[in-house]
Amino acid sequence: MGIGVPAYNRRRLVALRWDPEAGKAVRLMAEEAPAANRRDPESRAATGWGLAASVYVFTVVMMGTTLPTPLYPLYEERFGFGTAFTTQLFAIYALGVIAALVVFGRLSDGLGRRPVLSLGVVFSVASAILFLIGSDVGLLLTGRVLSGLAAGIFTSTATVTVLENAPVGRERLAGSLATAANMGGLGLGILSSGLLAGFAPAPLFTPFLVNAIMLVIAGVALLLVRDRTGGRMRGNRGAVRLQLPGIPASAKRMFLAASPGAITGFAVCGLYSAIAPSFIGQTLHVTSTAVTGTVVFLLFGASASAQLIFRALSDRRLIIGGTVTMIVSMGALVAALLVSSLTVLIASSVLAGAGQGLVFMTGMRAITAVTAPEHRTEATTSYFILAYVFMSVPAIGAGFLAATVGLANATTIFAIGVAFVCVFGLMAARRFSSR
Repeated sequence: MGIGVPAYNRRRLVALRWDPEAGKAVRLMAEEAPAANRRDPESRAATGWGLAASVYVFTVVMMGTTLPTPLYPLYEERFGFGTAFTTQLFAIYALGVIAALVVFGRLSDGLGRRPVLSLGVVFSVASAILFLIGSDVGLLLTGRVLSGLAAGIFTSTATVTVLENAPVGRERLAGSLATAANMGGLGLGILSSGLLAGFAPAPLFTPFLVNAIMLVIAGVALLLVRDRTGGRMRGNRGAVRLQLPGIPASAKRMFLAASPGAITGFAVCGLYSAIAPSFIGQTLHVTSTAVTGTVVFLLFGASASAQLIFRALSDRRLIIGGTVTMIVSMGALVAALLVSSLTVLIASSVLAGAGQGLVFMTGMRAITAVTAPEHRTEATTSYFILAYVFMSVPAIGAGFLAATVGLANATTIFAIGVAFVCVFGLMAARRFSSR
């Protein structure tokens, strides 16, 4: 799968195919070039419209997955549930993501990118509608499952789609835009929801109405997205199958070395997404949804920014730098709780996001670098499943622990646990490339 980019050497035609999982162009043998170009006849006709449309759709769907985050205190007040249930509401979203990664991970190879992305948009619209109704907790739970399914579909398919819609010579730009759409979309969803809930009428209605309108536009924008697999692979029944997780033998050592980064990075995301709104209100006594949305947005914004700014550094430097940054961020989080400082909390959010972005990006590219192309989807699916499990489980634990020892103490215990696991990440840094 990839973009057939024609190039010429002295005598023979060769082709460069962009491998989205490896993050680089792969040279084909000269005799393979004509076949590659026949399989991908639209590659030289790509324009910026397809790239822009795919990035927009990716961003809007990811925004919808985080809209409820700043609103959790309002839902707690409306329905009378506590922090423990809030974390369960968040965790069921992660389960939806994992289910979609397994069920839909390879579906686009057989049915085409656009039909599978359309399904993700439908799930996202359905989720927004359920939250618009929002009359009972059951609708919220169902809405979060649908939102998770949409996120899982886009995690496995939208990144490749963005890369495949890049005009010739714009592959690196497309890779950066895919990263920005993913993590930036998560952050923008939180920020927009917090601002709309804080300054617009009907705080539990308006954010989802705006998102639903944007999703309808995204559905139309999908018509501009080029589908480079549907035409040539539809009917290939072997491609329509479950994407079961697995770790190829060649990647086991690197997978183990990258695991602490996935565990701690997504655990931190889970903490800030599921619990931060509560401890901002209960511990810092700040009830503004705009403030809550901004604090959590900074985490995801810092993650996307760090990945774009520092991606050229060596893997070893990124792992060490990102891991140390996360340890410092956990210290700042504990300090913010002890002194009840919103400023220190904001600093911890930025540091946590930057650290998370660096370690997760580096782990992903290191794993794909040592994995054969035919096993990369299997390996990356396993990496994402590990990440989402530890996004939800620690957050649930912290939520239940808060009922016993208090929210501030539970968050402190969580932060110490994250820092402890980070130490293992530093110990494994020597396995990453220093070049």
